[in-house]
Amino acid sequence: MNGRQKEPFVSLKDVLASLNGPNGLPFDLKDAEIWQVWDEVMGPAASSNARPLHIINGVLVICVREPIWLQELRYQVEDIIHKLNTRLGRQSVRAVRFSLDKG
Repeated sequence: MNGRQKEPFVSLKDVLASLNGPNGLPFDLKDAEIWQVWDEVMGPAASSNARPLHIINGVLVICVREPIWLQELRYQVEDIIHKLNTRLGRQSVRAVRFSLDKG
């Protein structure tokens, strides 16, 4: 042996938990649930024209396909925040920003 002691394995759960703190990731890992509940919360028309892009520090960025949907969803921001937070059971989303899909 080379004189170095092997470091014990750390579980993935412990690694992820260490990242989810004040000096860790800028988002809560539980916020990934937004992608799972999106279609249900938004309904078929809106969810087929707008998708969550990312959430950082409580700010959810939504990618929208067309300008008309961007305009429509801007009127619904408070409702979107309320519905997502209610469905998630916590105050995950505090603000929404939109990005127009340029693809």
